[in-house]
Amino acid sequence: MNAISKRSNTPTTGPGGHGWTERDIPDQSGRTVLVTGANSGLGYLTSLQLAKHGAHVIMTARDLEKGRRAHGKVMASRPKGSAELRQLDLADLDEVKAFADQLLRENGRLDLLVNNAGIMMPPRSLTRQGHELQFGVNHLAHFVLTCQLFPLLLKGRDSRVVTLSSDLHKRGKIHFDDLTGSRKYGRVAYYAQSKFAGTLFALELDRRLRAAGSSVKSVLAHPGYASTNLQMNGPSGVLKLFMRIGNRFFAQPAEMGVLPQLYAATAPDVRSGEFFGPDSPNEKKGYPTRVKPVAASRDEALAERLWRVSEELTGVRLDLHRVEGGV
Repeated sequence: MNAISKRSNTPTTGPGGHGWTERDIPDQSGRTVLVTGANSGLGYLTSLQLAKHGAHVIMTARDLEKGRRAHGKVMASRPKGSAELRQLDLADLDEVKAFADQLLRENGRLDLLVNNAGIMMPPRSLTRQGHELQFGVNHLAHFVLTCQLFPLLLKGRDSRVVTLSSDLHKRGKIHFDDLTGSRKYGRVAYYAQSKFAGTLFALELDRRLRAAGSSVKSVLAHPGYASTNLQMNGPSGVLKLFMRIGNRFFAQPAEMGVLPQLYAATAPDVRSGEFFGPDSPNEKKGYPTRVKPVAASRDEALAERLWRVSEELTGVRLDLHRVEGGV
């Protein structure tokens, strides 16, 4: 039986005879991994498990002190692999570009990029370049990072880009006429926009990779409703109180929420363009399974428009045919 399949309440039978968990992660020895937002929550747990299974993990964090604590905990677990910490503020595209340039100079290859970091439902604010914060961090920064680091991914082994989405992507739309929210901003609506944008990007990247004949995979994952500090750090007021109650009574532990992205990152049977989430009927809880993105995310014209806008806003372009040909 496949290690991961669609089901309702019966756990998938994995290699160990149980629902797929971190125990089923294949050996990651020799793999180099970059995880954004690795100082806490799903990013920390992803870094921890990949290092435990043999990978060398480059952990990024905006706050170095929090990053050091997370890195220390990873190393204290006596991982089979290793980890290093680097500072990265995704709200500053100039810093993202400089970070990627440095990685290109220092690293021979990259086997896995986990676009994990995110901002959730803050009051309206802007990045250093003037982009709405959620759109800037959750989408544009990862667009830049993926495009600039692609030459390293080409040299990797079973290379993958895993983009973290959210079930709320299903409520998203791209406000092309008001991307900064200057006319009408809604915290939930613009969070959904950012996650919808990430989904459109990952699926469009998959199409472009296939067209170029590339072996690099673009994969999506979402954690369902997982209890992390993401819900506490962004929202404020009544929304924060609602999130606190939800985390306590309705959310699954982060250790379960991280499983879909770990599966996407490591399972041998993963194919480019697939999307993984929890296996409960509402995709809020459970073991990882293949899920379907909202139908609108398959709109190729919409995805191409977003890609062009992302290029214009960031000044970064990815010519896959040129990169694959080594020109």
